[in-house]
Amino acid sequence: MKEKVLFTSESVSKGHPDKVCDQISDAILDACLKEDPNSRVACEVFATTNLVVIGGEITTIANVDYEQVARNVLKDIGYDDSDKGIDYRTCKVQVVMDLQSSDIALGTNDEVGGAGDQGIMFGFACKETEGYMPLAISIAHHLVRYATEKKNSGEFKYARPDMKAQVTIDYTEKDPKIDTILMSIQHDPDFNEEEFKCYIKEQIMDAVVKKYDLNTNYKVLINPTGRFVIGGPHGDTGLTGRKIIVDTYGGTARHGGGAFSGKDPSKVDRSAAYMLRYIAKNIVAANLCDKIEIQVSYAIGVKEPTSIFIETYGTEHVDRDTILKAIKENFDLTPAGIIKSLQLRQPLYLKTAAHGHFGRGDINLPWEKLDKVEILKKYL
Repeated sequence: MKEKVLFTSESVSKGHPDKVCDQISDAILDACLKEDPNSRVACEVFATTNLVVIGGEITTIANVDYEQVARNVLKDIGYDDSDKGIDYRTCKVQVVMDLQSSDIALGTNDEVGGAGDQGIMFGFACKETEGYMPLAISIAHHLVRYATEKKNSGEFKYARPDMKAQVTIDYTEKDPKIDTILMSIQHDPDFNEEEFKCYIKEQIMDAVVKKYDLNTNYKVLINPTGRFVIGGPHGDTGLTGRKIIVDTYGGTARHGGGAFSGKDPSKVDRSAAYMLRYIAKNIVAANLCDKIEIQVSYAIGVKEPTSIFIETYGTEHVDRDTILKAIKENFDLTPAGIIKSLQLRQPLYLKTAAHGHFGRGDINLPWEKLDKVEILKKYL
């Protein structure tokens, strides 16, 4: 019997403790950029039972109340009762902040314009979905986003903020289908389990899957332990930057290891990953190939990338040298060029801190625009 070819991706909601930290980090970044577009921000957040710790290095002329920003994020997520995981009104918020290292500043000032760190970054795009994203992560994001919307509207009874979705796609045959959907959703202690699970299957899982014209006879797992009342930072410690695969391509593409949230665009961990997604998406949309992964590397304080590599998985419609030429001739991969091309000094980061940074159909993001397609088609 032929072995199944299965691939799985996961997503988590705004109420997941790691995502809580990502959102606070990016809300602080946005608050700094709103008053001072040249802010240098590297903000990390740790959250546990009744405690949020904000630390890092920030150099800015903006006047930001970091504690209040954190409380506002918790309130917006729905953490208004310690029984749910944390209470924005009563939790302790500790701020431990320093200035950006003067050594780093030497290489990233406007005169030098170098990268804010060394490292490797990846970008990816494919034709598997309308958003040029892999199928499994697209559905997983859609599930938690839709469940959160239903909870916030009051329609989804018993639900609390902390949620996860995991989607397994069966690629055994030519046309992919869904093998399994797993959702773990925090709930009130006094709830009707049958009603709760029936709603998740019929009104969330099936509703989302039908939008992708996929099968609804998949295997279903809902809160496999049987109970999920204790959630949020009380159920599990949260930390900024611990959901990097959720933030990117769900494991379909490789990852350089650098997180995004809480970092201003001089940090190429973030800005270069955004630029590579922009390049990859436009290349695939221009039909130079059906699927592409792009890697670049940087040295701290140096403008130009130290390397560029592409993988097209045998889907290219022109030779790979032509694709590399198209990248080098049409995209500025210096940190300053990336920031200018994508207008990254604006406060747009909080909305990326949950439900993924790429392939977002629900919000406008500059690295998702398809404004280079016609230019790239000239290379066909």
